[in-house]
Amino acid sequence: MKMDFSWAHFFIKKMAPILAVSAFLIASGSVVANAQSKSGKYKLGTGDKINILVYGEADLTVETTLSESGVINYPFLGEIKANNLTTGQLESLITRGLKGDYLINPVVRVSINEYRPFFIDGEVKVPGGYPYQPGLTISKAAALAQGFTERASKEKIYVIRGHGKAQNKFKADLNTELLPGDIITVEQGFF
Repeated sequence: MKMDFSWAHFFIKKMAPILAVSAFLIASGSVVANAQSKSGKYKLGTGDKINILVYGEADLTVETTLSESGVINYPFLGEIKANNLTTGQLESLITRGLKGDYLINPVVRVSINEYRPFFIDGEVKVPGGYPYQPGLTISKAAALAQGFTERASKEKIYVIRGHGKAQNKFKADLNTELLPGDIITVEQGFF
């Protein structure tokens, strides 16, 4: 008795790639979505390493770092200003650019491979820039900088967020959540 597996072969051949891409898109977006839900829509900035995936188009899949000007070079479209865009906005921009003349219905996914660093200075043992991690607080940032010095004031902590004219300085506490690119200053306390 010979069994006919033509329908199973058809299903695997046609549906497996779609299911694999769907699983990839869900998994790759979960870290970014979690970070964005805590702090609003995360805006891309200088130093962010991103991955742009166009399903079925290996030549259009790119991993790049946003330059100082916030511009990326993308195949077929050239320079794209990605600074201050969310990943969703960049996806839409690339989709519109590729649709029509180049691809009929492009499926584009932008994910963040590595966030730009944050910086901590003042009364910490090892001031400097450190890789950002979603869910980072000032307390955790100080731990990455090997802790506070003996003179550190845990009440006089300030964060500078943004850049250029959009910079905002505010007083923070140990539980303040940080964003990539934040600059933390821990001042001295008086003893």
